[in-house]
Amino acid sequence: MEAAVAVGDGRAEIDAAARALAERLPEPLAPFARVAYNYRWSWDPEAEDLFQVIDPRRWALCRENPVRLLTETSAAALQRAAGDGTLIGRAEAMLSRLTAELARPAMTGRASASHPVAFLCAEFGIHKSLAIYAGGLGVLAGDILKEASDQALPLVGVGLLYREGYFLQRIDSSGYQHEYWHAVDPERLPAVLVLGRDGNPLTVTVPLRGRDVTVQVWRVDVGRTPLYLLDADRLENSRVDRWITGRLYVADRAIRLAQYALLGIGSVRALRAMGMDPCIVHLNEGHGALAPLELVRDEILAGRDHAFAFASARERTVFTTHTPVAAGNEGYDVGEIESVLGDYPAEVGLDREGFLQLGRTHPDNPHEPFVMTPMGIKMSRFANGVSRRHGEVARQMWQPLFPERPADAVPVSYVTNGVHLPTWMSTPMRRLLDRHLGEGWEKRAADPETWQAVDGIPDSELWEVRNLQRIAFLLAARDMTIANRLARSDSREDVEAAERGFHDGALTIGFARRLATYKRLYLLSMTPQRITDLLADPDHPVQLFVAGKAHPNDEEGKRSPQGLFALKQSPPGAERVSFLDNYDLGIAAQMVAGCDLWINLPRPPLEASGTSGMKSAMNGGLNLSILDGWWVEGFDGDNGWGLPGDVIFDTHIQDERDSAALFDVLQNEVVPLFYERDAAGVPHGWIAMIKRSLKTIGPRFSATRMLGEYIDEAYELRRPVD
Repeated sequence: MEAAVAVGDGRAEIDAAARALAERLPEPLAPFARVAYNYRWSWDPEAEDLFQVIDPRRWALCRENPVRLLTETSAAALQRAAGDGTLIGRAEAMLSRLTAELARPAMTGRASASHPVAFLCAEFGIHKSLAIYAGGLGVLAGDILKEASDQALPLVGVGLLYREGYFLQRIDSSGYQHEYWHAVDPERLPAVLVLGRDGNPLTVTVPLRGRDVTVQVWRVDVGRTPLYLLDADRLENSRVDRWITGRLYVADRAIRLAQYALLGIGSVRALRAMGMDPCIVHLNEGHGALAPLELVRDEILAGRDHAFAFASARERTVFTTHTPVAAGNEGYDVGEIESVLGDYPAEVGLDREGFLQLGRTHPDNPHEPFVMTPMGIKMSRFANGVSRRHGEVARQMWQPLFPERPADAVPVSYVTNGVHLPTWMSTPMRRLLDRHLGEGWEKRAADPETWQAVDGIPDSELWEVRNLQRIAFLLAARDMTIANRLARSDSREDVEAAERGFHDGALTIGFARRLATYKRLYLLSMTPQRITDLLADPDHPVQLFVAGKAHPNDEEGKRSPQGLFALKQSPPGAERVSFLDNYDLGIAAQMVAGCDLWINLPRPPLEASGTSGMKSAMNGGLNLSILDGWWVEGFDGDNGWGLPGDVIFDTHIQDERDSAALFDVLQNEVVPLFYERDAAGVPHGWIAMIKRSLKTIGPRFSATRMLGEYIDEAYELRRPVD
């Protein structure tokens, strides 16, 4: 591994924090302290329950935060763990694997520790204990950081340290969402403040609202990949400025815009202060789109002319757009932009109109709002959507930026999302594939040949794994359901229904994602009689688990679970349907492993990609989805079920058609196939479809393939250095 790039990159602080934690523990537990300060343990299959064994209850209470566990666990529990030779041996082995991982040579090419790829995103879903993510955008960002570590790509993540993270959710008895927040204490996370040469926290300033906002930098290690989180909660800042990094996607528009400016400008300044000059700046969505302008500012300060500075910045910038939904491309009026950014455009050689034109689809329209996405596209040399269909939609959507070109010639490509297999594949499935796909198969996951051996897995073995995963999920889901219903003060009958309901062998259906209106959760309850009939069949039991959060400002999304909650009035509803509050990475992992069928019902063409269905497929689940986003590429007619993905402008007609088609497929195809068994209870037709799903989805929708495409097509890291 390369030496530290500079005094102040945070690596020494990570080591010091681990040593300090070790000194507070019984000596045999010292390896746990070092492992705790790197999230690499979270996707190491041999470390699955490494920390949990120390104190299972405390592990759950601290949301699986290993630093909190080791500081909050009682002395008696720590002494018991210190005397467990097997546990100590496992920790030492994990530390050895981590040390070897960090010592591997970096990928060769233009990127290096001092000139890394800088991956900017407003949210990162690394682990449930680091609550700085809201949904798929952040989870995808976390998977990219992990995959970069696995491939030894010199990449750093940069985001914001939200002092209250994203909201926690409480669903009331009517099915309406309420929100609340808990303060995050970064000093009790696997995170450290990066220090400067003087031993004090390293800081940079960002000009916002007519004053300099001071920002400090936290480092979180994700395997080999550092994640730097900018934090404005400094005493020298005003209380309002300290709140800029208070909450993810905060409701106040001015503060939200300040967050994006802080991310874009502050990221480049923080990396520069730590001695890093990125070879590529990857903007994962438009929130950080001011970063290339900060690159321009650097060039101008170095004496380069305006044209050279802009060309150089574009050459180093890659932009990924993730949504065609209007809320994901938020516009700001001139007054909002000027109040937040002040004189910053002049620092990059732009007058007022020149800057505003960067954020407009029609530059000469003075009334058009300023949007970060057009600026991201204009300031990058490579732009992409996140699936083949999304690339097509994005080219049509942003064709006005290139009026001289037809839509199919608009320079917006696509790199279809993929998922980090070691994170999202359950241990039973992973061990099954270890036995049949050969040693090191995960490193070959992008090669279709790797997956051909799936055909040789005995049906009974694969079915046994599916049963184990379903049972494990149902144990957790039943407990969560009972707790949620008690907290809502539901009737005793509903609580008892959860205690006796949810059968281990029943067809288990999952629907979990952000509760944005276009995701159309309401299609499941649009025709109450059809879902009641599906759930009420005693010979072919079906059970449904739903989870997800709506943005606090999305009133329609917050009400979207109410149709399902109304099903409690019918006898099968309370025993067969559950909404799992507080959807997070932990619940997501349990659901994609345990559900037999994964449903996705977006309104076409608004699903940019989606990744939850990929995760279900990697665990032997099957997909029933609208042919939109990634499923257009993934569905082949034999590896799941596809519902029409055409666009109908009368949304009521479209909803009625799609709801009817959903239940037709469920009743006439899915349920019969699941319950068609041999004498030993094995559903061979269902297993055949699972194998087809694994073979077709496994290689094409892994993060291994996705990052490889970014490296070769977007970053061009293997081309010769000029």
